[in-house]
Amino acid sequence: MIKILVIEDDTRMAELLKRGLEEQAYDVTVAYDGFMGRKLALQHAYDLIITDVILPQINGIDLCKELKQHLPQTPIIMLTALGTTDDKVEGFDAGAEDYLVKPFELRELHVRVRALLKRFDTKHKPVSHLLTYADLELDLHAKQLKRQGIEIHLTPKEFNLLQYMMEHAERVLARTEIAEKVWDTHFDTGTNFIDVYINYLRKKVDRDFDKKLIHTKAGMGFILKANED
Repeated sequence: MIKILVIEDDTRMAELLKRGLEEQAYDVTVAYDGFMGRKLALQHAYDLIITDVILPQINGIDLCKELKQHLPQTPIIMLTALGTTDDKVEGFDAGAEDYLVKPFELRELHVRVRALLKRFDTKHKPVSHLLTYADLELDLHAKQLKRQGIEIHLTPKEFNLLQYMMEHAERVLARTEIAEKVWDTHFDTGTNFIDVYINYLRKKVDRDFDKKLIHTKAGMGFILKANED
């Protein structure tokens, strides 16, 4: 049975989540503060963690960062009433795979849970652990990027975004595709977090090099291409 840890200090919301997930045949454990959530996550093997952002003792952002250091292969979904682009970026930078803004319907949560469980069950199947394009070299095992032999530090989400762009180099990627494939979420036209992360990548991948690799196609999306017209 798939095990899910829910970390939520609102007892009513916690019980709603527990009941809704158990109806989908998941084995659900609830923690009501960040400290207990961390303790349970590190002591037991969970297939997925759902955590609120605003928690007693340890907030969800700090908790996510710490858990990702110890449990990099355990997907985390953040739940919060904070839905601005900056809030989402902060959550993704902390290592969360998905970010769901309250209020939401349980069926939307179910879809995202299934998508993440499927993704983490089937990921990491590349024949080679090394992706290369132009003068970029991405090591999927060491989680390391080099350009012209120079190491470039990326956050987990920046790494995942660049990996997807390298796997689909020289093809225009729409924002909706990036949101669904990299974040396992539907693109919200009211936010610009995809553009924010593209800009993050540009600053790290292109700024200090003469040849630019990341390009914008107006009204279409983004492309990784060495020789852009």
